[in-house]
Amino acid sequence: MEKWFQFKEANLLAICLTAIGIYIAIIVYTRLAGKRSFSKMSSFDFAMTVAVGSMIATTVLSKSVSLWEGIVGLGMVYILQISVALLRRFKTVKRMVDNNPLLLMDGKEILYDNLKKARVTVGDLRSKLREANVIKLEEVKAVVYEATGDISVLHSQNYDQDLADWLLKDVEREQHIGF
Repeated sequence: MEKWFQFKEANLLAICLTAIGIYIAIIVYTRLAGKRSFSKMSSFDFAMTVAVGSMIATTVLSKSVSLWEGIVGLGMVYILQISVALLRRFKTVKRMVDNNPLLLMDGKEILYDNLKKARVTVGDLRSKLREANVIKLEEVKAVVYEATGDISVLHSQNYDQDLADWLLKDVEREQHIGF
């Protein structure tokens, strides 16, 4: 416990310089890799965000990891992220790393099996409908549990207005057991 309150100028300087170095490396790598590095798109983007955060903390605060080791480790994570982003063009890879959007409501019909599959409660759904300013269930054209974990509410006060099929192109409509 006494160590918590110890203060060594050399340690403080090392932490500050390492934080500056790793911060510059993050900026450079993110500029090279693009904004997607920290976007909320899929499971591999989430893995990227967690890995980068962990590496930053370890590099800045751990004496056992040098600045250069942290920079090389970050570089490898960014290379992996760019590689997976490029490989997602192939359907097999895309299926492995991306979540599929899932239809939670088809018009005013609530798809309870899909709610269960997405682990979304009726209360969560109701909250999202209110957030989208839905006044009547008849306004709802579709509610989609997106690949990112967000819930999109597609609605219109014009009850005769049809939803463009293109918007639901890759959305799972019913629960499929298995892989």
